[in-house]
Amino acid sequence: MREILKGIIDMHVHAGPSVAVRDFDAIEMLQEAVQAGYRGFLIKDHYFPTMMSATLVEKHFGDNNIKVFGGLALNNSVGAFNLKAIDIAYEMGAKVIFMPTVSAKNHIEFHKESAFGGSGKATLAETPITLIDGDGRLYPEITEALKFIAAKPELILATGHGNPREIDAVINQAVSLGIKKIWVNHPYYIIGAGIEDMRKWAKMGAYIELNATLLAPGSDWYVLPIDKVMEILGNVPIEQLILVSDQGVKGNGSAVERLYELIMHLMNEGKVTERQINMMAKETPAKLLGI
Repeated sequence: MREILKGIIDMHVHAGPSVAVRDFDAIEMLQEAVQAGYRGFLIKDHYFPTMMSATLVEKHFGDNNIKVFGGLALNNSVGAFNLKAIDIAYEMGAKVIFMPTVSAKNHIEFHKESAFGGSGKATLAETPITLIDGDGRLYPEITEALKFIAAKPELILATGHGNPREIDAVINQAVSLGIKKIWVNHPYYIIGAGIEDMRKWAKMGAYIELNATLLAPGSDWYVLPIDKVMEILGNVPIEQLILVSDQGVKGNGSAVERLYELIMHLMNEGKVTERQINMMAKETPAKLLGI
């Protein structure tokens, strides 16, 4: 069954180097992905753009059959809604612009009982970012960032770690601006979105993420049993779902192996078909990334 890994495109990999210690770096991820027959993967970092490491590892360590992509997360470390940072990221090949993740007020409140491990030993506190005002309207700087993304149809907008009201406002504005590639990050974790939210966003054209770090039973971060995962699959069209690993947390293992575990879990316990797996893990990511 490992043949099913051939052609995978993992759009959510936390490969080092990073401010936090990661289980693997970008070269190690590339080597394992090549061995598994991957078609590509995208490196995500909460604090720093990843186009540089993506470009270098693909050029110097790739086998000409695999693509490595990077992106930019709009957190405090890059000036949040810094249009110049987005502009330069785009010119350097960024494929994804993430709305705030670790700087989102919702993320900070979620982790207030225990420090977020992904920040490493950083000493400056995050300034919490909210996306909407008291009336539910996006702040002007967020709208300006969305306008920039809308003018670059190759870019994917990822919704980050805001709360459901914030993400709903972002998606509504993105759709009204003509953004076609909208990716909702793990709505069932940190975000606090429900099935109705996911259904609504999918109907608006957004893609919903299913990630192995949270859904594979062997993961230290396993949070969602198979019946809840199947509820998502029963309410969101298969062509609007993306399978990713979201791996990199120290001690949680290989991104390739964890994603393979999730695939087997879905097929064996959830009776998801190989055709559906290929749609979620290969065809839809390829469409979004333009390969």
